[in-house]
Amino acid sequence: MTATRTTSVTVDQFVAAPAEKVWRVLTEPELHARWWAPGDIAPVVGHRFHLEMPGFGAIPCEVVEVVPHERFVYTFNESWTLTWQLVAEGTGTRLVLEHSGFDLDDPRDQQAFERMPRGWREVVLPALADLAATLA
Repeated sequence: MTATRTTSVTVDQFVAAPAEKVWRVLTEPELHARWWAPGDIAPVVGHRFHLEMPGFGAIPCEVVEVVPHERFVYTFNESWTLTWQLVAEGTGTRLVLEHSGFDLDDPRDQQAFERMPRGWREVVLPALADLAATLA
């Protein structure tokens, strides 16, 4: 039996907003839909939900850890986990995302692993940061 080779991607983004606003953008469905994907997300351990990903459809997710304003972790599809860590930094928040569970022996996961860092860094996290910074 061969062990599966898995790895993760970690990216971070400074957000010019306090952790409370970043938390809202991560956990409130109507805000989440504005920066990434619609879905019935909620910061409740065990909550099962779907994110509607363009081109991929409804992706099943489940919340596995919640520390309000600090840490939000949920599964994304059958093998990936998204871990969002919020750290106070000056007048804002450093948001650190670890996207883990890529199976490097699976060609689709390998391709995703190669593409994801750029997408998170250049598109998704900046959109989140812009929305959080403009919240009242």
